Amino acid sequence: MQPHSLNQKEIAEVSEKLRCIRKKPPANLDMQFEKAHDAVFAEMDCLTCANCCKSASPMIFEKDIERLSKHLKLKPGAFIEKFLFLDTDGIFAFRQIPCSFLGSDNYCSVYEHRPKACREYPHTNMRKMHTLLKLAEKNLHICPAVTKIVACIENA
Repeated sequence: MQPHSLNQKEIAEVSEKLRCIRKKPPANLDMQFEKAHDAVFAEMDCLTCANCCKSASPMIFEKDIERLSKHLKLKPGAFIEKFLFLDTDGIFAFRQIPCSFLGSDNYCSVYEHRPKACREYPHTNMRKMHTLLKLAEKNLHICPAVTKIVACIENA
């Protein structure tokens, strides 16, 4: 994983906050996350980081394969063979990390056609956030925005 601006102590503190929220999530958790997500990303430029593309491989769904293979003018089977592997859970993911579609300028060459998991990353403005808190904790180590977002959440 590529390092980001948080030190391990800060990550540990935010992880502990997430564990407390998991034990007793506030009733308005989705709203809090959505508001914090929007505020943080209004100020943050992902192109200065792109750590998600450099250090994580998203889940790739059938619709993603169809969309990307069509865009790249490949048959789905050829796209799978060239870019994907089947992980231990039986889910497709990108074969290469950093992502094959990430440019040296941190731009995505398939941005308009990118996978659903990339579109939704870091998954901090989703419904039923209480079910995604472990994922948010994992993403603390990848995305500096997640730490800022969690800092805005008020415990129950």
